[in-house]
Amino acid sequence: MQLIDTHSHLYLDDFQNDISAIIRRAQEQGISQIILPNIDAASVAHLLKLAEDYPGICIPLPGLHPTHVRENYLEELDTIYGLMDVNKYKAIGEIGIDLYWDKTFYREQVSAFEYQLTLALRHDLPVVIHARDSFHEILQVVRKAEFTGLQGVFHAFTGDSEQAREIVERGFFLGVGGIITFKNSHLPEVISRVPLERLVLETDSPFLAPVPHRGKRNESSYVIHVAQRLAELKNVSIEQVAQQTTENACKLFSL
Repeated sequence: MQLIDTHSHLYLDDFQNDISAIIRRAQEQGISQIILPNIDAASVAHLLKLAEDYPGICIPLPGLHPTHVRENYLEELDTIYGLMDVNKYKAIGEIGIDLYWDKTFYREQVSAFEYQLTLALRHDLPVVIHARDSFHEILQVVRKAEFTGLQGVFHAFTGDSEQAREIVERGFFLGVGGIITFKNSHLPEVISRVPLERLVLETDSPFLAPVPHRGKRNESSYVIHVAQRLAELKNVSIEQVAQQTTENACKLFSL
């Protein structure tokens, strides 16, 4: 059984002391590849080092995360994409708009998001979209005529059925992670109605650890719990979930 963790930040300091054990545990659970979206210019060196140490397993992506957008965002973008030749990568991310933590740089977030969407279209790459408390604002952007043809995934989706429907109709995938295992989450009901063909698995390590590890540091091996919960919701075997979501990830990221 093969699984792919389509969203993890294993290059962060949270993992610096035991990364080899983390990769080993992931492989023991059948996880063949781990997609690593970047967050800012400062994280690039650690990201690329991890990809170099685990070639073919750790797949790095260039991007500026919305919570790292400040008044110097153009400089950050220049640095990131100067260090990471877009042509060498499988997607652009993590990008988007986040209105949960701070709205101070909302305009800058939108500008950075549009810049990176344009870059993705220019290089025919999918995008990994972060949309926390900003689904409406994200859609205002992706609905624009100049962004027709975009492909990608809405990472850590927590929206409602109507939002899920529009995402799928626009040709995007939904990233399903630990939240689907939380007892009081509305997400299981929403995800149960989304075709398995439009879903990919993720952890968002070190964040959002699934039950039974909730509240602890997340890691890629825990994606097995997401797959198990999804199998329960879809009333299919975990092998079917693994096969379809892996196929989806390979298609999306050209793996």
